[in-house]
Amino acid sequence: MTDIWAVLPVKELEGAKQRLSPRLSPAQRQALMRVMIGEVLATLVAARGLAGVLVVTLDPWASAEARRLGARVVTDGARDGHTGSVTAAARLLAAEGRGGLLTMPGDIPATTPAEIEALLAAHGPAPAFTIAPAHDLLGSNAVLMSPPLAVPLRFGEDSYYPHLDAARAQGIEPRIVPLPGIAMDIDHPADLDAFARLPQAEGTSSLAWLREHGIA
Repeated sequence: MTDIWAVLPVKELEGAKQRLSPRLSPAQRQALMRVMIGEVLATLVAARGLAGVLVVTLDPWASAEARRLGARVVTDGARDGHTGSVTAAARLLAAEGRGGLLTMPGDIPATTPAEIEALLAAHGPAPAFTIAPAHDLLGSNAVLMSPPLAVPLRFGEDSYYPHLDAARAQGIEPRIVPLPGIAMDIDHPADLDAFARLPQAEGTSSLAWLREHGIA
């Protein structure tokens, strides 16, 4: 299995993470999002087995950070939401003849290169679909598929089981790989506390930021 590209969609950070507004100010939400995206990007760049990292964004900071870490930046689909961004990237990779894609969000800062490598190791020969669910078994926090357009994707609060069904509808039996760092997305106020209790969060810049600001 070769030529798998990571796809990280990053929407413009102004107004990010509004569901965290009971605990964080707008400036704090934007600052935390930058810390988390930076950690996820660095993890993807460090993981062995990926051919490259592609960031779909129009955000100036995210574009600069991606380029600083050696990632490729594209803008097609960046205003079309999470699903639109990933689908546009999948079409681009397919047109370039790439082997597959791994996509994950920017709000899972406890993930590690070892988790990415575990997903790659679990992935089978094409056509194949491997998924790591969110901790609530509702979200699809990492999706790995080959070829890049093997399964139509539709992200949202309740996408995990629909993605399993979508893979099976294409004749592909999905491989499910639960991973604690990937599972822990930070989207709701309660997630801040759950993240702070996660052993894997220790040593992350995101947890250090939350503690520094008295949030965790």
